[in-house]
Amino acid sequence: MSGESDCTRTSPSAGSPSDSEFLPDRPKYVCSLSPDLVTKAREELQEKPEWRLRDVQALRDMVCKDYPSLGTCLDDAFLLRFLRARKFDYDRALQLLVNYHTCRRTWPEVFSNLKPSAIKPVLESGFVTVLPHRDPQGRHVVCIRPDRWTPSNYPLTENIRAIYLTLEKLIQSEETQVNGIVILADYKGVSLSKASHFGPFVAKKVIGVLQDGFPIRIKAVNIINEPRIFKGIFAIIKPFLKEKIANRFFLHGCDLNSLHQNIPPVILPEEYGGTAGKLDISAWNELLLASEEDFLHDFSELVLPCDSSPHDLLVSGDADEKQCDDSLRGMKPQLYYCY
Repeated sequence: MSGESDCTRTSPSAGSPSDSEFLPDRPKYVCSLSPDLVTKAREELQEKPEWRLRDVQALRDMVCKDYPSLGTCLDDAFLLRFLRARKFDYDRALQLLVNYHTCRRTWPEVFSNLKPSAIKPVLESGFVTVLPHRDPQGRHVVCIRPDRWTPSNYPLTENIRAIYLTLEKLIQSEETQVNGIVILADYKGVSLSKASHFGPFVAKKVIGVLQDGFPIRIKAVNIINEPRIFKGIFAIIKPFLKEKIANRFFLHGCDLNSLHQNIPPVILPEEYGGTAGKLDISAWNELLLASEEDFLHDFSELVLPCDSSPHDLLVSGDADEKQCDDSLRGMKPQLYYCY
């Protein structure tokens, strides 16, 4: 996938004739949103159907002008993900797109050979899955269970890879682009030794990807069965969270009634006091593993724009790592105290 050739072929401006006159090989966008979701996108995301393709073309022109060697896909449907995630603010959507690719290039442990078959052991463990039913707001519920991870089996980065691929699969749906997702994290059985793998440096990188480097709307994070150790974990995470995201964290402890106020029992499995039967990870695993073709492109070797560096696009580097290591030394006493 060559961004340079895409940009070379892309010459019309926002007011120019249809893309198809210039790019006959580019897939033609067909909106799959229901009338209700079109209205919701207009009201919440500032998406106007009559201006949609004009907005996409404007973003495409900005990519080609400012980042001609980014190597990104320039299809309408792909660029729409970034516009929707940033409420059709061109500049913010462009920065999100650049961050998306920069994240993938600067964290090879996570993004090299990124495909479902490569993280099959994580999927089979049940560490991450997606509940079969959406909530009343039309949002998928991503269920994460850290207790299913055995550190001696594979490194923490494999879990991050599995979560990332899950989000990549979900965001292919225009419905999810508009409605966003909900996260349900079950911390039952998380020990101090396991929590120690998730230090400030890893936390900062993961949060950087989810907040600033991926086109998805995280509408709520529900934490269930969190032990006292979670106070220390959250102390590590919170400094890197934007206020809006931090306010979307809900700590329920062992109170299922509290959880049910956010996620109705009708879509929850029996393990969480729901009526949707036993938690079944097989359906999502099969769906994701059958999507191998969607993840053939490895973006880890992308060339950054010649006038930029990873530091310009997303905060990273040795100074950050040292700062986070210093923070970890300060946080460890909190972890032991909470435990």
